[in-house]
Amino acid sequence: MSDLDQQLEKIASVPILLVASDYDGTIAPIVSDPAKATPHREAVIAVRNLANLSQTHVAIISGRALTDLANLIRPPEDVHLVGSHGSEFDLNFATSLSPEAIQLHRHIQTELSEIASQGAGLAIEHKPASVALHYRNASESESEKAIQAIMNGPAAIEGVSTKHGKKVVELGVFSTNKGDALEKIRHLVGASAVIFFGDDVTDEDAFATLTGPDIAVKVGNGETRATYRVKGPEDVTKILARLSELRASWLAGAEAVPIEQHAMLSDQRTIALATPSANITWLCVPRIDSPALFAELLGGPSAGYFAVKSADNSKPIEQQYVPHSLVLRTRWPNFTVTDFLDCSGGRPIQRAGRSDLIRIIEGTGKVVIEFAPRLDFGRAPTKLVQRNGGLEIQGTLDPIVLRSPTIDWSLTEEGSHHTARAEVDLQDQPLVLELCYGTGSMRNGNTAAIDRRLLTEIFWSSWTEQLTIPDVTSNLVLHSAMVLRGLCYGPSGAISAAGTTSLPEHIGGVRNWDYRYCWLRDAAMSAASLVKLGSTTEAMQFLDWVLDVVDNNCGNESPERLQPLYTITGGSLGPEAEIAELSGYCGSRPVRVGNAASRQVQLDVFGPIVELVAQLVEKDAPLSSQHWRLVEAMVHAVERRWHEPDHGIWEIRRHPRHHVHSKVMCWLTVDRAILIANRFLDRQQEDWMILRDRIADDVIEHGFKPQVNAFTAAYDDTDIDTAALYVGLSGLLPSDDPRFLGTIEAIERTLLCGPTVYRYRSDDGLPGFEGGLHICASWLVEAYLLVGRRDDARKLFNEIVKLAGQTGALSEQYAPKNKRALGNIPQAYSHIGIIENAIRLANLK
Repeated sequence: MSDLDQQLEKIASVPILLVASDYDGTIAPIVSDPAKATPHREAVIAVRNLANLSQTHVAIISGRALTDLANLIRPPEDVHLVGSHGSEFDLNFATSLSPEAIQLHRHIQTELSEIASQGAGLAIEHKPASVALHYRNASESESEKAIQAIMNGPAAIEGVSTKHGKKVVELGVFSTNKGDALEKIRHLVGASAVIFFGDDVTDEDAFATLTGPDIAVKVGNGETRATYRVKGPEDVTKILARLSELRASWLAGAEAVPIEQHAMLSDQRTIALATPSANITWLCVPRIDSPALFAELLGGPSAGYFAVKSADNSKPIEQQYVPHSLVLRTRWPNFTVTDFLDCSGGRPIQRAGRSDLIRIIEGTGKVVIEFAPRLDFGRAPTKLVQRNGGLEIQGTLDPIVLRSPTIDWSLTEEGSHHTARAEVDLQDQPLVLELCYGTGSMRNGNTAAIDRRLLTEIFWSSWTEQLTIPDVTSNLVLHSAMVLRGLCYGPSGAISAAGTTSLPEHIGGVRNWDYRYCWLRDAAMSAASLVKLGSTTEAMQFLDWVLDVVDNNCGNESPERLQPLYTITGGSLGPEAEIAELSGYCGSRPVRVGNAASRQVQLDVFGPIVELVAQLVEKDAPLSSQHWRLVEAMVHAVERRWHEPDHGIWEIRRHPRHHVHSKVMCWLTVDRAILIANRFLDRQQEDWMILRDRIADDVIEHGFKPQVNAFTAAYDDTDIDTAALYVGLSGLLPSDDPRFLGTIEAIERTLLCGPTVYRYRSDDGLPGFEGGLHICASWLVEAYLLVGRRDDARKLFNEIVKLAGQTGALSEQYAPKNKRALGNIPQAYSHIGIIENAIRLANLK
């Protein structure tokens, strides 16, 4: 591989790339008639491909008049065209000239036209702010005579600028050059690096501006400042095509960290994600559903990150959590980085609070620290200022500082943002970095960072000590429990469905959703799993949140019109929106914020909540009459609405249908409410029993399809759907019912694939093919156990467990064909499945 090839690979992976070139002699050949200098077809294709890539900009900076240039190349709108050696950025440029400049321009035209008329092969090119005389087709004697006449005549007039190029002399009414034009575009697009191709003397001004990671390529012979040289336009075309491939590959995530390899930190206000190399690539503040401060996960380095790495580029050798905690340690041969979101103050109760991300670096040797915050997913300019004791992010609504008193930072501009870098020589003394959201003070608190780390470890470990962990994959079960607790929003009791937005269910596709909110169903299931492990606190806090949501959002309708999801503070979501500035994980766009499912009808939401209350009753939790009234109201809501169509558990963005799973959850709502009434009030609810049986009869009559010998997704089709397993898992049918057994077999035939199970394979109206869901595989494990297929259950469960990342993280889905994790992370559903399966398998022993 040549040195230029190596540099192309490097520049292809910069956050924002500017590809710029001259026109004649670079992407178009030099010809005797300038009007016939059309670009190479392959060069046009490469230019268009580059311009269509996100975070990639293309500019053509030519000596030609801008109108001529536009007519020749006919570029897409995203290509920046600059004419007249940097004079023309606008097709209406000529109208902006001063009267004096216009008069001088006319005088130059007259003088050069007179000189051209006196020699054969001389040609005049008129431009808005200049006039050029071409002598490519003139004899050497005629050329010398013309040049001498120009230099002694119009070129000597005050206010006239002169440029010499290949067989051309150009006189302008003011001084500009391609270097100035290139710098202007670099600043305009915020380019991290530039590659420029030029063949003429006038291109040397552009080469002179290139520094650092920039690449200068000289085309053809002649003295040059450029580092690299190629023969002609054909070589430029090949380089552009290669650069387009490299850039597209990088943007598509060729170097993206696998989703499951991210590790989660939490303070029960928000979460952060760290890569195996201790790079913080995701953090939303002040809450988990707020805009991101670091979003490299979804937009590459230009979207924000916080990195610590070895100065010699050596890789970490180990990453693991401190046992029984979400304190993360990443170890290099000579030093260790310990990361945590500070929980030293205990569970956050007040909604108004702060989050501190603390990084402790211990060991010896040189480390490099890069701090690149990007406000609002990188959409807002992010400026840093050095203060005594660290860095402050300017222009924020709430103060944000990075306490780093011993570090000498170097600030660089990257477009509209600042990035801070430092190299530190560790001396066996802990180096502490404290990123504090919610305070502008650089003063350290009364508790040292090392003590806060210990208190954070105790925050997690003292809670885990109360749990009863099954002896089946106990480490993963314990971590799954901490993940579910970490997704709890302490001030309100809400539980998020996942920690991220828009990690794709189909790489490169549009199946990218925001899961940072509280789904009633998912949260109730999360709380129920923790109850089974011995912790009722999260369930009680969640039910308090539900009561507040009902009071604040449902009015006189009680829970009948509950939305499927709310913000973690209990409010309704705004419209679903897209962040066009982010390229998406592995190029998967759009990146979304908000979730339109909040406007759907999902009648299954009542079942998991009432089942959670039933579990708490069994645990003798301190339930009150408010909880009973909530259960009662949900039964009444089911009574009024169970017969309606809805959008179902999978939130398919089509017309509502009569989904089998939703009907079963309505049945479960009433069934569990009957049990609660017996325990809570010592009362039989005869009318509820009649309602329960009526719903069950309806499900059996309309949900089972003899032609496929299975319960299906909805009453009006024969599509197989894993959620139909709840016909047996809920207890609506006994486990030995042939119709339940047939449903299991149908799912095995059509949806089971290796270690995962698809939720359905029918057309849902969206392009692309998603992966199988971990929770669906876990439901099949439960179904196997119910019908006595223990070996099959253990085998499938063990395969699910193998899909967890090195620190125990599980995303939503898994693609068996290309063997990669898909969907948001950490996904509550997936960790619920691990806990539920492990408990049931342990009970077999």
